Amino acid sequence: MTLQTAFGILVILYSVANLASMGLELNLRETIKSLRSARLVILTLVWGWVVGPAFAVLLTKVLPLAEAHATGLLIFSLAPIAPFLPILVRKARADMDFSAALMPLAMVATVVLLPLMAPLLMKGLTVNAWSLAKPLLLLVLLPLVLGAAIKVYAPPVAEKLFPVVKRLAGISTLLILGFTVVFYFREFISTLGSYAIGAEIIFVLGIALVSYRLGFGLKQGQRSAMALAMCTRNASGMFAVFTAFPNPDPRTLVMILLAGPVPALLALPLARFFASQAGTPDAGGAA
Repeated sequence: MTLQTAFGILVILYSVANLASMGLELNLRETIKSLRSARLVILTLVWGWVVGPAFAVLLTKVLPLAEAHATGLLIFSLAPIAPFLPILVRKARADMDFSAALMPLAMVATVVLLPLMAPLLMKGLTVNAWSLAKPLLLLVLLPLVLGAAIKVYAPPVAEKLFPVVKRLAGISTLLILGFTVVFYFREFISTLGSYAIGAEIIFVLGIALVSYRLGFGLKQGQRSAMALAMCTRNASGMFAVFTAFPNPDPRTLVMILLAGPVPALLALPLARFFASQAGTPDAGGAA
């Protein structure tokens, strides 16, 4: 078994477990109710797939990034919202119903828009849109839909499955991180002397600030949820795309792996700050 095959198996386990666990705890009724807000849908799409990618392209022009790191940053910009968003939203005392609608919307949008936009943003990318979409459909959308279907049609089964699937998601995350550190240790170390980590930090803080300050009528609790959603990243989608590349560069993989800890470490203090603002007059409620 080659390293790439072994990593591919870990990616499947990681993606399926994380997205299935998200589906198993999804409140479909509240999600559908919140998705009726045109403002929510439009702002999610604009921040996630217009402003975010444009900001990433700007960073690749301004910062002296290696080509592989720049590719990783562009992939990073096309996959917003991490599965652990509800934890951050609770810490921020933000709008849970609003965030519940953001997550499935972002997952579907990632599956549709990432394959279409990646070839446009990454010069020299020879992979076609379907090659990128196929792993996203199988590893992101399908587990999410199956988990949500079980939650709707067999709630007792979902309740029993959720802790097992959640634990499997945590184990697979640790395995992927350990695998990459062991076999790509040199590439990890090389990021410390580059602008790779700095580029992700600037991106995360920038998109969080813009999406929070420019709420366009959203209440404080909704702006908090939106900012936390936009500053976290969906590593499952990025891994799925990475496995579709014919000759993937390990440095791009490192950038994708950093999409877990870098946004998480920045999002935690942001959530505390948003919580301190939750008592302001415009806080709470759905639009």
